Amino acid sequence: MQVLSLENIHFIREERSILSDVELRVNDGEHWVILGKNGSGKTTILEFINGYQFPSRGKVQVLGHTYGECDVREVRKQIGYISQSLYEKLNPGDPVWEVIATGEYGFLRFYQEIPAEVRQKALEMLGVVKLAHLANQPLGTLSQGERKKVMLARALMTSPRILIMDEPCSGLDLFERERLLENINDLGKQNITVVYVTHHIEEIMPMFSHVALIDQGRIIASGKKEDVLNEENLLKAFQVPVSLEWFQGRPWIKVL
Repeated sequence: MQVLSLENIHFIREERSILSDVELRVNDGEHWVILGKNGSGKTTILEFINGYQFPSRGKVQVLGHTYGECDVREVRKQIGYISQSLYEKLNPGDPVWEVIATGEYGFLRFYQEIPAEVRQKALEMLGVVKLAHLANQPLGTLSQGERKKVMLARALMTSPRILIMDEPCSGLDLFERERLLENINDLGKQNITVVYVTHHIEEIMPMFSHVALIDQGRIIASGKKEDVLNEENLLKAFQVPVSLEWFQGRPWIKVL
């Protein structure tokens, strides 16, 4: 079953071409990484999937719905989204469990009493990301890595069909990055399709099955990660010669 597709997507903003002829098809049971340099068009693709932006030309279909012919707000209820821009809209003074609970409704904060069952669910999600001990801490007192885990728990509150992650490891040190990637890799056991954006190849965990390489708004290669990730394609995407090695299901590069 097809989870989402982008067909012949073109996006022009102020006479500048941001995306050109982008094709992407994600099927049930697949987990995708969109990999490319900063400014290559990765985040714009995520905005199309979420229905926050619409292409100049082309068709976006998500969970059987064609954007432009459906209520995008209803589709969004089945999509979990993690991004730095979303985090910045949350209140740093709110307790962690309450921030996670807002994910149940898509709120940024509560202005009424929170149902007991929603609070309990939020606490359970905190346990999933191993932060139960921080339930009552204000969000703003957490480390970068802890904040990213809170965003993951918040996104999972509604048991979404699709989870979209926009550079979730950005700004993390090695320790916090690996702990967060561990949580992300565990998502492979759940009935959820993950679309993950990054410019760091070493973040591609074993759970990811497919990769789309993008440069200057065009897809260079897409498909199974073992087919797409090779030195020739990486040179096209990053314009830096590298050697590629696989270790414990993860790709690692050395600059030549």
